[in-house]
Amino acid sequence: MQEQYNPSEIEPKVQRHWVENQTFTAVEQPGKEKFYCLSMFPYPSGRLHMGHVRNYTIGDVISRYQRMLGKNVMQPFGWDAFGLPAENAAVKNKAAPAPWTYENIDYMKQQLNVLGFGFDWSRELATCKPDYYRWEQWFFTELYKKGLVYKKTSSVNWCDNDQTVLANEQVIDGCCWRCDTPVIQKEIPQWFIKTTDYADQLLSDLEGLDGWPEMVKTMQRNWIGRSEGIEMSFDVDGSDDKIEIYTTRPDTVMGVTYVGIAAGHPLATKAAENNAELAKFIDECKNTKVAEAELATMEKKGMATGLYAIHPLNGNKVPVFVANFVLMDFGTGAVMAVPAHDQRDYEFAQKYGLELKPVIQPLEGELDISEQAYTEKGTLINSGEFDGLDFEGALNAIAAKLETMGRGHKTVNFRLRDWGVSRQRYWGAPIPMATLENGESVPVDASDLPVVLPEDVVMDGVTSPIKADKAWQQTTVNGQPATRETDTFDTFMESSWYYARYTSVGTDDAMLDPSKANYWLPVDQYIGGIEHATMHLLYFRFFHKLLRDAGLVDSDEPAKRLLCQGMVLADAFYYTGDNGQRVWVSPTEAVLEKDEKGRIVKATDKEGRELVHSGMTKMSKSKNNGIDPQEMVDKYGADTVRLFMMFAAPPEMTLEWQESGVEGANRFLRRLWKLAFEHIELGDVPALDTAALNNDQKALRRALHQTIAKVGDDLGRRQTFNTAVAAVMELMNKLTKAPKEQGQDRALMQEALIAVVKMLAPITPHISFHLWSALGQDGDIDTQTFPEADKDALVEDEKLIVVQVNGKVRARITVAADAAQEQVQELALGDENVSKFTDGKTLRKVIYVPGKLLNIVAN
Repeated sequence: MQEQYNPSEIEPKVQRHWVENQTFTAVEQPGKEKFYCLSMFPYPSGRLHMGHVRNYTIGDVISRYQRMLGKNVMQPFGWDAFGLPAENAAVKNKAAPAPWTYENIDYMKQQLNVLGFGFDWSRELATCKPDYYRWEQWFFTELYKKGLVYKKTSSVNWCDNDQTVLANEQVIDGCCWRCDTPVIQKEIPQWFIKTTDYADQLLSDLEGLDGWPEMVKTMQRNWIGRSEGIEMSFDVDGSDDKIEIYTTRPDTVMGVTYVGIAAGHPLATKAAENNAELAKFIDECKNTKVAEAELATMEKKGMATGLYAIHPLNGNKVPVFVANFVLMDFGTGAVMAVPAHDQRDYEFAQKYGLELKPVIQPLEGELDISEQAYTEKGTLINSGEFDGLDFEGALNAIAAKLETMGRGHKTVNFRLRDWGVSRQRYWGAPIPMATLENGESVPVDASDLPVVLPEDVVMDGVTSPIKADKAWQQTTVNGQPATRETDTFDTFMESSWYYARYTSVGTDDAMLDPSKANYWLPVDQYIGGIEHATMHLLYFRFFHKLLRDAGLVDSDEPAKRLLCQGMVLADAFYYTGDNGQRVWVSPTEAVLEKDEKGRIVKATDKEGRELVHSGMTKMSKSKNNGIDPQEMVDKYGADTVRLFMMFAAPPEMTLEWQESGVEGANRFLRRLWKLAFEHIELGDVPALDTAALNNDQKALRRALHQTIAKVGDDLGRRQTFNTAVAAVMELMNKLTKAPKEQGQDRALMQEALIAVVKMLAPITPHISFHLWSALGQDGDIDTQTFPEADKDALVEDEKLIVVQVNGKVRARITVAADAAQEQVQELALGDENVSKFTDGKTLRKVIYVPGKLLNIVAN
């Protein structure tokens, strides 16, 4: 064993060993407990960032630990390879997205391997490959046959200059990102999957996800948004039209003073036919994209339609307004407005001079709506036959009355909407539908799948190549001429089922091999950012239920346990350039001066220019504060980077990147190497005789086995990797100071070093692999089991007792672990310092906390 720790020499050798021996290739082993660990796969952007490194280090630590528990572990990897960034890069580089994507995959794969991640590369997949999306297309056609897929006209962002649909990310301040033309909303046909058919299951099954963070489950509950209320219809005066309303506050229905409808509501379109001013207002509303979250704070605008709705219970006529706070995409596109008891309705009514009719009396105090609406529940007033009822009573009575009149009924509603999967972009999986000459939409025959996306294309930045390629669009379905769909799938489609395909990579004749899928699924541990809580993770769960109902999997949920890792932050520095703009300088280029507490007091760049420190922020290209993982590996080694990532913060918290912390992690590994080297240089080690250990040796061995117990619990049940590392570091401090010359000291050191190497193996696998062999152990560490704490070693022969006299510490004495209070008291009173304060005094009270404290009250 060489004296100096040199990761650049050790790590490549270990990595080659893993490849040559296929150490991490997973094979189904019925009868053996499996463990499927999965980190969310990355978009192949071309370069790993520290967020990737943190995510995959966490997954690798968990995988390696579970393997050491004797489980059959699978940790696959792949690429979320479709999407808009590849198109943008292709336009910028005047290239096609495919070669750019594949080059990025090759480079990022090399980066991952340098970090020592134990992925099963035999299961690698890329979502842009036809052998992957073929089965996605097939499944979509099966869903269509089951009635779970439909096509309808829906609103999109449209650039009239470029004649193209834009993603939300391509709309900058209401204009096209490319030509700065104002973006309008355009109605075009799009494909949808019926997510709402599974709303109840998606909600109720959250209760069984005990291993998921409560925050994620709460976010999904809110997104699904189950509510109980009443659906009712208002007639339109002088017309056969009706306005359908859903409300969760039927107790306020007698306080309706107007009805609000969305700009996209059919009644609004009808009313605008002979009203140019209204038509102009409707266009303005349609082309102002409003997020649901903005509704409460946005300025309320509206315009009367000239129509009146007839109240279903009292027959009163109330005006109908087109209102910008009513969205067609949510609910029915119409609301019954009760300005006395809804703040949004109140603000609108105040602006347009509409009536406020209070119908809810607070349970305590007086009703005051002079400045804002009263939105709490209470007792009904001004509601005729319903006066005096509380909320529940009113809900039931009003629902019963509406039902007898045929004007409404109780219902359950969901905020969740069906999933629009159409994207008007090129770099995505083609939607496997076609249109016959008679206009009928039909699925592509299974025998004609996959519908392959042509990769040898030229991106002009305006028209999708497949929308421009008339020859590609021409096909036949069941022998009839047809035109292919030129929309592609939302990339959430690919990421919703990749976890299942990993189990069956290489299966060419089916989407999944049920025997393999049901062996590995559900995923035992899933890892990724909480920002995916209401999009990817919801579709992930939804798709699994679709797979289950198609008979492809047996389980109800895709993953048992979810860990959401925090972001990685780094210092950001800038100076103001000659043009007045901020020029961001990489933290690795900044020269820092710090005070005695480690706070930055001055920063300069290499030219001596003073920099402004704008604090710790998320690593990003815009602030040039991303740290290149490759640079850190080259400088310190992969194990150092991995160790820092696990030690710097609990996994779910944000991690502040500090190179001083990385240096500290590196020093720790060097100290471990040095201790092992010095121990090995001393030669052969005798067998450990636990019965012959003295008290100090027993205490050190007890500390060793306490650490083993703690680290195992931290890596497994608690997943607090930072405290596991801290515990090993604390033990190492004791081992460094321990005697090393005598036989039993050396035997104990051998036991301790072997245990330390095993405990660190999931986190720092390269150094652990090397030290395992250097310590004379057989085989390689990847086949070893995690150490178990020796229960006998944990038993204490002696206890250190703190002795207080009148509340002040006067001594610390060592007693037998099973000593009775009388023995402890006798030893304490015999102590010279205790007797100084008790001789000649009366012992009023003696309090003994077994194994910890003896408190004597004397006067």
